[in-house]
Amino acid sequence: MPVLANAALVVAVTVLVLRRQMCARRLDSEGRSWLLPLLLGVVALRDPQLLDRRDTAWSAALVGAGLLAVLAAGSVWGWTVRIWRESDGTLWTRGTRATAAAWGGLVAIRFGLFGIGEALNLRQSGSSLLLGLAVLLLVRTGVVNWRARALEPPGRAAVPC
Repeated sequence: MPVLANAALVVAVTVLVLRRQMCARRLDSEGRSWLLPLLLGVVALRDPQLLDRRDTAWSAALVGAGLLAVLAAGSVWGWTVRIWRESDGTLWTRGTRATAAAWGGLVAIRFGLFGIGEALNLRQSGSSLLLGLAVLLLVRTGVVNWRARALEPPGRAAVPC
C-alpha cells in the first residue's frame, strides 16, 4: 500500500478511535473489538516495505522501538479509561484526560522515532504505523477487558463518570 494511503488510513482510524474513546460507550463483549486491530496488523505485515532493505538492522530496531512504545502506551491507555457497570449489568467505558495525555505522549514519541529514522536516512513505511496502531488497540482492548472482569457483580454497580 502506498505511503500516503497508509498515512491516511492511520489518521482516519486514529481520529475514529479517539472520538469513540472519549465518549461513553458500551464495552463490546462479543469480541468485535479485536477485529479492526487484527485487520490492520494483517495489512501492515503484508507490506514488503515494512523494513528498509538498505539497512534492515536499524530499520528493524526502529520498528521494534515503535512497538515497545505502543505496548507501553496501550497499557497506559487501558488503565486510564474509566469502566463502570450499569444497574442492568452492562459495562461502559469512557476515556479521561489522562487517556488524551497518553495519546499525546505516544504521538510525541512517534515523531521522535520518525526523526531518528530520518537522521539515519532510513526509508520509513507507513505500514509500521499501521502495525503500531494494531498493537496499540490490541493491548488497550486486552487491558480494558481484564479490568472489566474484575468489576463487582451487577447488584453493586460502580458510580459512572
